[in-house]
Amino acid sequence: MTVKAEDRTLPSADETVESPTAASPRDESPRTEEYIRRCLNDAEDLKREGNDHFRAKQWDEALAAYRSALGHLPRRREPDSAKGKGRALHTADESEDVGPEEEQTVQSSSEIEEVHDERATVLEVDCAKARAVLNANIGACYIKLEEHKEVVSACTEALKDDPRYQKALQRRAAANEKINSWSSLSAAQEDYKQLLELLPPDSPDLVGIRRSLSALPPRIEAAQKRETAEMLDKLKGLGNNILGNFGLSTDNFQFVPNGQGGYSMNFVR
Repeated sequence: MTVKAEDRTLPSADETVESPTAASPRDESPRTEEYIRRCLNDAEDLKREGNDHFRAKQWDEALAAYRSALGHLPRRREPDSAKGKGRALHTADESEDVGPEEEQTVQSSSEIEEVHDERATVLEVDCAKARAVLNANIGACYIKLEEHKEVVSACTEALKDDPRYQKALQRRAAANEKINSWSSLSAAQEDYKQLLELLPPDSPDLVGIRRSLSALPPRIEAAQKRETAEMLDKLKGLGNNILGNFGLSTDNFQFVPNGQGGYSMNFVR
């Protein structure tokens, strides 16, 4: 999977507003429209700086710039409840290409469920879009740094603002495959299934996603068996530590099928 950071312009203000000197963008209250637009402008400037570092393969510097940009945006307002449908935050005509060697990935233009409730303002939607873009870019940096758990964390944050953000779903699924645990592989399977529903029929990503999906079931089964065996070994070791005080071990207890769908425990010396 080709990894690239977002190069889409975040919503900007029509005029420059003087920066406050005391409160941070996340803490100032009340948040005026003018103030929030200034925050969006500041975040856009830092995002561009991060994109420049990303193109130059300066992953740590890009990560720092994206995190700084994210810090300029208001925190996500948790909705009272999930209500109705909203407009898509990412659409097919929006490019995410930031480097000459990066291929463009097409985004779906289908409607998505808004994480905001019906009281969400246009500015809140703009902020949600900006947060999603920046968190996805943070995930792109962590892919390059091979920190797969951080990729999952960053993309999960992006999906909180845009639950059907295809690029975040793709990155999270790929990272979960790298982690290779029972739970992570199962999560990757769910993300790939969602991508099959979201991607247009002519998407070039469908072939790879279907290939990954077909390969996941045996990997999930193997991971489940491996982790179950490891858990039982740990429990056996714990049991032996306790039973050893009485001159016993777990080998003194045998579980045999009782013919009724359960097991009977026999004690043997």
